[in-house]
Formats: sequence, structure tokens, C-alpha cells
Amino acid sequence: MKKGVRVGRTIGEAREKLETASERTAAHKKNERNRRIRLISTIVGFVLVIGIIILAIGFFINGREPEGYSPGEIEVPFAPTIEVIDEDSSAAAGGGITGRMKEYIGQAEADFRELGYTPVKAVIPTGAIREVDFYLDGYNGFIKLIIDRETGVSVEDADRMIRYLAGQGIGDFTYIDVRIDGKAYWK
Repeated sequence: MKKGVRVGRTIGEAREKLETASERTAAHKKNERNRRIRLISTIVGFVLVIGIIILAIGFFINGREPEGYSPGEIEVPFAPTIEVIDEDSSAAAGGGITGRMKEYIGQAEADFRELGYTPVKAVIPTGAIREVDFYLDGYNGFIKLIIDRETGVSVEDADRMIRYLAGQGIGDFTYIDVRIDGKAYWK
């Protein structure tokens, strides 16, 4: 027989240590305690994350409302002073002029006044979502604008077109369309 090899025993047996019942019980209690600590830490972590999210949402919602704000009241920086007619104001079509539309009309009115024109009324045509037609004092036709373009650019285009037509000896027009950037049409 070879030296160092024991009959009927495994090679790893010498390294194994027998564990007593009390050692197994202590190890089990330690594992249970660690499992509970991990579970409590996870729950506390989730509660903290949810709390931070709720605080952040509350901060952003409350931070955006100006002082003195009351629901249902729309503050428009450039409120129109001219008559605004919504041709499609039926309740079935979702009638009513939006705050963005009111602001656009007010700003365009101010821009027309800066260039020396006197706006008489603004009409939102039937079926138009973003179009506004402006009627100016002293002109038979109207000017078609679209709220997707800046008011200053659209009003300047309308002014250029009115001056161009006057230079060509054309005083009357049915409409001037300046809804497309870089182009103007008249009829």
C-alpha cells in the first residue's frame, strides 16, 4: 500500500470539519438576521425613492403655477383688443379659442399697429386649426396668417406684399396669403 492513502476514506475528508448542532443553529440565526436586514434595507430604499419622486413631482407642479393663479383663468400676455370671430365655434367641433390662439392674435395685432396698420377684426375660418384671417382698416381683403410662424415675420411679409401690390397699382385684393415661409400669394 502507498503511504498517505487511507483505506475506505476520501481524499477531502481530512479537510472537512464536523459541525456541531449549536454551530449550525448559530449559523442559521446569523443567515436569518442578514436576510431580514437585507429585506428591511430594500423596503426602506424603495420608500425613499418613491418619496423623492413624489417630492420632485410636487415641486415641479407647484413651482410652475404663478402666484395668484386660479384654475380656469387663462392669462394672455398679448390679449387681443379687436373683434375675434370663430366661425366654427359649435360645441360639437370643440369650439372656443385657445389661449395660444388669443396670444397670437394679440401679438399680431400689436405688430400690425407698429407698422402703421389698424386691424379691425380677426377671423378663425371654419375647419382651420391654426389659420387666422386679419382684416385691416382701409383694405377690402384680408390677410391669412398661420400661428406656426412668428407673428413679426408674418406681419412683415404681409406689409411687404401690401407695399408690392400698391407699387404695381393694385389697391384691391380678396386676400393675401403669407402662411408659407418665403412665399406670398394674393388674389
